[in-house]
Amino acid sequence: MKPERLTREQSKEQASERLLNAARDIFSTKGFIAASVEDIAATAGYSRGAFYSNFEGRTDLLLELLQRDHDDVEAEAQWIFDRCTTGEDMMAASLDCFRRLNDLPESYLLWMEAKLHSARDERFRAKFCSLFRKRQEHMAGCISAIAECTGAQLPLAAEMLALGLVALREGMQSRR
Repeated sequence: MKPERLTREQSKEQASERLLNAARDIFSTKGFIAASVEDIAATAGYSRGAFYSNFEGRTDLLLELLQRDHDDVEAEAQWIFDRCTTGEDMMAASLDCFRRLNDLPESYLLWMEAKLHSARDERFRAKFCSLFRKRQEHMAGCISAIAECTGAQLPLAAEMLALGLVALREGMQSRR
């Protein structure tokens, strides 16, 4: 039996996914600045032209990887809030999630590479800061939801606690 031929849209989606996976690996090992379009395309098994038919450039690719990382964390948090019936369950599941996030060095490296790049590229900085704010607002929302569910009184605003947790996570990961 002949394998089913991919549609143009499916082929483009497959190429995009392979380029994203290659970029994640290369950004994590070489760093964003040292990674070239040619490296990413070759690792994914495509040409430079295929790269540019899927992405505007490396920064576009980096932003997509960061957005996906953020979306994964949001989805896991939503899963916790949908499944946990008690405040204690929610707190335990959230702490477990926080611990697992600390064990994702690729994610940490991507965000650090993006921070470094944002210090040098003003246009990228605006997009990155917007995504970073979304990430922090999401964490503040989770903190508020947990406090509400458990009846806990927060010692600081949820936004400040979220900032502290982000800093704690980054500090713990940098110590590794």
